[in-house]
Amino acid sequence: MSTKPAEQTHFETRLKQSAVETEALLMQLLSSQELEDEIARPENLTAAMRHGTLNGGKRLRPFLVVESAALFGGDHETALRIGAALECLHCYSLIHDDLPAMDDDDLRRGQPTVHKAFDEAVAILAGDSLLTYAFDIISARETELAADRKVQLISALARASGVGGMAGGQALDLAAEKKAPDEAGIRTLQAMKTGALLRFACEAGPVIAGASDDDRKRLRLFGEKIGLAFQLADDLLDVTSDAATLGKAAGKDAGRGKGTLVGLHGIDWAEKTLNALTVEAIDLLAPYGAKAEILQQAARFVANRQS
Repeated sequence: MSTKPAEQTHFETRLKQSAVETEALLMQLLSSQELEDEIARPENLTAAMRHGTLNGGKRLRPFLVVESAALFGGDHETALRIGAALECLHCYSLIHDDLPAMDDDDLRRGQPTVHKAFDEAVAILAGDSLLTYAFDIISARETELAADRKVQLISALARASGVGGMAGGQALDLAAEKKAPDEAGIRTLQAMKTGALLRFACEAGPVIAGASDDDRKRLRLFGEKIGLAFQLADDLLDVTSDAATLGKAAGKDAGRGKGTLVGLHGIDWAEKTLNALTVEAIDLLAPYGAKAEILQQAARFVANRQS
């Protein structure tokens, strides 16, 4: 009987533990109890926010924040809070992405999407609330971090999630349904819509830890590589997997006529490119030796995931 390598088992344990810690913190942050200077938290709205956030998932982005901070000796609790903020923002994007005016999905992680479980108006407001709450969490006094580092994180996350990042990428994605972009356009779209938040997750660690600019640039590039790999793996799964495995609709890109790199070059090319991106990402962390093993395993996980 085959067994998993010890480092892979260690990675899976760390990933699961990080997900448990993130879920517990999100449950606390998304309670119905209002915070100082909040007037009230409408129960229907907080319930929708929880539905769109506390629904399982691997919590990969918070995990990358925690592990990239750990690589440079950053505070664990602070990294958890930054990771939770990032997850709030990520989940806002999923809630809005599922809306009828966007990708029009009924399932997310095997459950009804927020606009199906509640209604469209509440789903929009839940997304809006999670988006703004992300920056509240980073700036809050409970996040024990020097003010200048908080500002750096807020600025980086705003750039990664706004018009020049994720939101802009979603706009390009919607436009791609009417006119398929060329390869350069697809790469730009994917780097913005998917890659920007993964890049932030990896870059946040050295910021939290106060690491050097060179370390920040190296982790940023690592994040860009795994962001490309994540989207390429996603496109492959859309072609080769099914809704039961994915927890959401499969085959939607082809159905909507969206251009993807898999569609342009085929499955064999995509698998080879995915392997190459994984090697490049792992090699970027070679200067850190064994301390970077968990992040290197994360790169392999992104490339080989099945959902």
